[in-house]
Amino acid sequence: MTDTSRSSSSANRNIFFYYSLAGALAGWFAVILQLWLIIVNRVVSIPETILRFFSYFTILSNILVAICYTCALIGRPTPFTRFFKKPTTLTAIAVYISIVGIVYNIILRSLWKPIGLQQLVDEILHSLAPLLFIIYWLVFVQKGTLQWRHAFSWLLFPFVYLVYILIQGGYNGFYPYPFIDATTIGYPDLALNSLILLIAFLGISLLFVGIGKLASRGK
Repeated sequence: MTDTSRSSSSANRNIFFYYSLAGALAGWFAVILQLWLIIVNRVVSIPETILRFFSYFTILSNILVAICYTCALIGRPTPFTRFFKKPTTLTAIAVYISIVGIVYNIILRSLWKPIGLQQLVDEILHSLAPLLFIIYWLVFVQKGTLQWRHAFSWLLFPFVYLVYILIQGGYNGFYPYPFIDATTIGYPDLALNSLILLIAFLGISLLFVGIGKLASRGK
């Protein structure tokens, strides 16, 4: 290896490290700040508030993103860190956080007007985090092992999430998003919205696999 190639490799590792560090810091900051804000402004008990906090797909997806960045910074491999460094895992999470950004900015943004710290955390969770992680995926994730069949397995997490939300909502009446609020919109519309979301998840998943295949072919 020449001095030039060693220097280039070192620079790439530094870029990867600092990008991952920035992503981890921003991600955990936003998640923790949102938890604090929801507790301070709670309208139900603290345990119920925390349960509701972890009922948002946005929060779960951002936690997964923050975990990915954090695992990237850990040099010593463990089964946990290896799982969150796998290209299939990283791509699945890129799909989930992309859906967060798309749904919020197209459907939910107009439904409320946050101010102050809530506006800051809102933009990080729904706009900055998706953008940064998509860039991370494009630049740093090895995509040669991605297969079309992976797109279907990535539907398991949102499916389990939906089942969980419907069970919870049926028990305590809380639904985190209006388009899956069975009490308000009824089960026929809920089924239709769920099908649309399923198609969106599958479509975005296939898009990521296709981009990955094209990127691998170009190398």
